[in-house]
Amino acid sequence: MVIKPEEAGMSAERLERITSHLENRYLQPGKIAGCQVAVARHGHVAYFRSLGLMDLEREKRMRDDAIFRIYSMTKPITSVALMMLFEEGAFQLADPIRRFIPEWAGLEVYESGEAGSFATVACEREMTVRDVLMHTSGIAAGFIGTHPVDAEYMKIGPRAQKGATLATLIDTLAKLPLKFSPGTRWNYGPSTDVCGRLVELLSGQSFDAFLEDRILGPLGMVDTAFRVADDSLERFAANYGRRRDKTLKLIDDPETSPYRKPPSYLSGAGGLVSTTADYLRFCQMLLNGGELDGERILSRKTLELMTVNHLPDGGDLSKLAVGAFSETAYEGVGFGLGFAVSESDVATQSVGAQGDYYWGGAASTIFWNDPVEDLCVIFMTQLMPSATFNFRGQLKNLVYGSIID
Repeated sequence: MVIKPEEAGMSAERLERITSHLENRYLQPGKIAGCQVAVARHGHVAYFRSLGLMDLEREKRMRDDAIFRIYSMTKPITSVALMMLFEEGAFQLADPIRRFIPEWAGLEVYESGEAGSFATVACEREMTVRDVLMHTSGIAAGFIGTHPVDAEYMKIGPRAQKGATLATLIDTLAKLPLKFSPGTRWNYGPSTDVCGRLVELLSGQSFDAFLEDRILGPLGMVDTAFRVADDSLERFAANYGRRRDKTLKLIDDPETSPYRKPPSYLSGAGGLVSTTADYLRFCQMLLNGGELDGERILSRKTLELMTVNHLPDGGDLSKLAVGAFSETAYEGVGFGLGFAVSESDVATQSVGAQGDYYWGGAASTIFWNDPVEDLCVIFMTQLMPSATFNFRGQLKNLVYGSIID
């Protein structure tokens, strides 16, 4: 239920700037088909709008209950799942991965060469569970990298395998060297899929079953899944890219989308679909210190550990990241256990950044939580790639400019 914004210490008039900004700058010029925005503060929704179309070809208006591909916004959910097992004593963050994945004992680091003749050297230290939560594992990034190991990963990885699973991912990565010694650099990629496989190995459940039993079901996230059921198809938004002339091009039609069928590859890095309402419940659980409506998912202390910067020497991504692409800017941004973490307003040149944590998805979906202001913002659209427009930066200015108390 949406309350009067003033009851959440926000200005209704100023929040409406979000509507006019998105309509005038993005919808009317045809830069995106449609979008949805939710702003919640102190546990109440102060602003919610569904704008434009969810399907241009069928001229379908954006529904309040539209289903979106959230891609990498799957990662925080996967990270929470793994840290639930941490709370049960299943592992320590410093545990070497080989303890749970014996096939990875003796992994080495790329030094030179091409596929078939890679020259490698020993790791400076072993890969740990914390490394896969943080993207400091050194494993290949695939489509977002130009490294020889990335190229080989694209040839033999899950996208190239029919019937690939999280288990076969482990076998594939065992055949490749690491790009760097674990803990020395930050490399955005499929590390969170490894987290999903660890959930399976440590819990004895399939990844999708664990999510349903332990997170999605308890939180009432009824539309979050690895597929779109037939009876929900009418709510599934179309996904778009851009042509060279900047007009929108349909790249995934809801009617024929691969999300219509249950996947064999349950990607913890980017496999889920969801709704704004569902993801808001997940975010509110985080802001509440791990609990929502009487359902405890994580402890407050575990979430505090997950949402502080774990990068070496308190560094930011500008110093440690390999490659130019991820779902965040690098300046002034650290990384925790599944979340980007802003270090300061000054370093990020962004209002409201001190201590917020967040992530985004390949189709330009974003969220952030601000524990200081007790604020959550979710933006949903379906436009690839996510780096096309700086929705996060613009929305931050608009949202924080609406706080009056």
